[in-house]
Amino acid sequence: MKQINQLHKPVLLERCIELLAPALQKPGAVLVDGTLGLAGHAEAFLQAFPGLVLVGIDRDPKALELAAERLKTFADRTHLVHAVYDEIEDVLDELGIEYADAILLDLGVSSMQLDEGERGFAYSYDAPLDMRMDNTTGMTAADVLNTYNENDLVRIFRDYGEEKFAKPIARQIVATRNSQPFETSAQLSGLIIKVVPFIKGKSSGHPAKRVFQALRIEVNQELEVLRRTIPAAISVLGVGARIVVLSYHSLEDRIVKTELVSKATSSAPLGLPELPEHAPVLKLLVKGAESASDLEISENPRAASVKLRAAEKIRRAA
Repeated sequence: MKQINQLHKPVLLERCIELLAPALQKPGAVLVDGTLGLAGHAEAFLQAFPGLVLVGIDRDPKALELAAERLKTFADRTHLVHAVYDEIEDVLDELGIEYADAILLDLGVSSMQLDEGERGFAYSYDAPLDMRMDNTTGMTAADVLNTYNENDLVRIFRDYGEEKFAKPIARQIVATRNSQPFETSAQLSGLIIKVVPFIKGKSSGHPAKRVFQALRIEVNQELEVLRRTIPAAISVLGVGARIVVLSYHSLEDRIVKTELVSKATSSAPLGLPELPEHAPVLKLLVKGAESASDLEISENPRAASVKLRAAEKIRRAA
């Protein structure tokens, strides 16, 4: 396997540090990295802030193992936890930590999961159709393809992959699996190539990209988990604490935007005075969503679709 630092180049690293730094100056400040992955962001923060305490959460046992190796020189300042990031409140409670000073969420599939072709996340590599971020539990992508009815397949391809050809793809999957159940990424990718037309000059990217994304989201319940995570993360921030979220497709970003903007807006009824309990809980730190620079994208193609949003906790909710 490649060196860990070659496997993972953190996206928008300098900007994340810049935004979270004001909340991390005090000794013993707590940073929760809810998507630890290979710990590229986490390592940089531990180096930049000598008094920092890191709580690293990941649902992938292999990622935690590799992250522990990478962060072994900081072992006295780290707590690495096998959990899903919507469990952030329980994780901090079990560690006896009342509030976090900063939270970082780098959403989506990790570099390691994409680079390890045998995990089945990539349409470009023939492997068992697994796609579980935690491969110790839950259904696989093959289970979804072989058991979901046609309408449910259409729904996930359309809603999670924004796939225009969701219906014909789902219909062909159901027709095919009766004689040959789906087992590998090459089987699925080959079917999609036959169904989705290639239009010269208009088609971009691999025709299987959107379906693979949709399956990954369904298998890992990513959007449902994210909807629970943002309110939970906001609730465990102390006053003056900050949160940065990196999203990689519009479905994620929409959830993050909705929750952060809502908490940064007064809840007072229109035309009535704003009572203290109606005041915003958050202050947005960036205008809209920030993207990576052309230079960063050229050096790290996985930054091409990133959208960064950030906020500061300015009061505790009632």
